[in-house]
Amino acid sequence: MRTVIAILLVGLLASCRKEAVLDPVPAITLVSAGPQQVLAFGEPVVLRFTYADGDGDLGTDDPDAYTLWVKDSRLGTADGYHIPPLAPPDAQVAIRGELEVELTPLFLLGNSGQEVMTYGFHITDRAGNRSNELTTTAITVLADTAQVP
Repeated sequence: MRTVIAILLVGLLASCRKEAVLDPVPAITLVSAGPQQVLAFGEPVVLRFTYADGDGDLGTDDPDAYTLWVKDSRLGTADGYHIPPLAPPDAQVAIRGELEVELTPLFLLGNSGQEVMTYGFHITDRAGNRSNELTTTAITVLADTAQVP
């Protein structure tokens, strides 16, 4: 009888554990970025990453407000991208998911036939919290010699 009671108590305590609470500061993890080699002004690079946010305030209704910031390692400033709300407004719920973003096609900055670059990126939520910053693996941009006279 004591064994049965002990098993029931252990089962009861295990079922009462709380789910882990997510941090209200968003966190991201890189899934992929590619292709690893592109023609200048050709196909875009697709960035895939997971996100987690404890209060669900990622994204905004305002299409002119940027919440994803992506910086080409060859340039001085980041480009902003709009992320629509990922949870209902004022919901205050923990959210997790995966986003896929098609970036503007790359170009060559100099006169060489190829350049190697990376992207650094982060997201911000409506409260102004900034996620961790991630960097992609190297991407090679090649000149499209078919278009050169």
